[in-house]
Amino acid sequence: MNAAETLEIACTAAWDPLISESLGEWRLRWAGGFTGRANSALAVGDPGVPIAAALRRVCDFAHSHRIEPRVHAIKDGTTEDALAAEGWIPDIEYANGHEVTVLTGPLGDGDATPVLDEPTPAWWELTTGSADPSPAQRHVLATGKVGFGVLGDFAAVRGAVADDILLVGRLAVRPEHRRRGHAVTLMNAIGAWGARHGAARCVLQVSVTNAAALALYARLGFTEHHRYRYWIPA
Repeated sequence: MNAAETLEIACTAAWDPLISESLGEWRLRWAGGFTGRANSALAVGDPGVPIAAALRRVCDFAHSHRIEPRVHAIKDGTTEDALAAEGWIPDIEYANGHEVTVLTGPLGDGDATPVLDEPTPAWWELTTGSADPSPAQRHVLATGKVGFGVLGDFAAVRGAVADDILLVGRLAVRPEHRRRGHAVTLMNAIGAWGARHGAARCVLQVSVTNAAALALYARLGFTEHHRYRYWIPA
């Protein structure tokens, strides 16, 4: 596998679906519809069967779990060419953005802000919109070597370590508390936590349409490693 494919495999290990099945080196994933990453086929490496057969298996898996078939493929890679040849198209209607940039950067300068081993009700409220998350949300966000950064009831972040990477996500700050440095505080705190748990670098997955987040991460020293897109049957 190339560097982008290797990083995608590490990231999916830090974002664990409820059900994961192998199709050669591909991963078929389901988590009750919670996030595209956990409810799509990660198409990296060799599926072990012709592409048409692999895509039929993707559709069968999705339909059996009552989700729409969706493939997560590295942008401009050979898999995208094969998807297009089989009549699949980019999922431009996907609500959270069908094209995602994968950023890598430093772990930060460290911070005294504590990172918790268990999420609080305030953390759940900030990151999922409910203090009582669904079983799928609880599994995806709280499985593995995970840390939960939270500032009062107004800012939160998630970090998960897999191999030597820290995957950061669910960074949320209430609108009335933004532009006060809370996001940077949490990024530094979760970076220090990741370093203590064996991470050597930090990875973020951000929609290319999220200009505010991209500007923040650029200031923190993150740069684009690669992009991926979601594809669906035409």
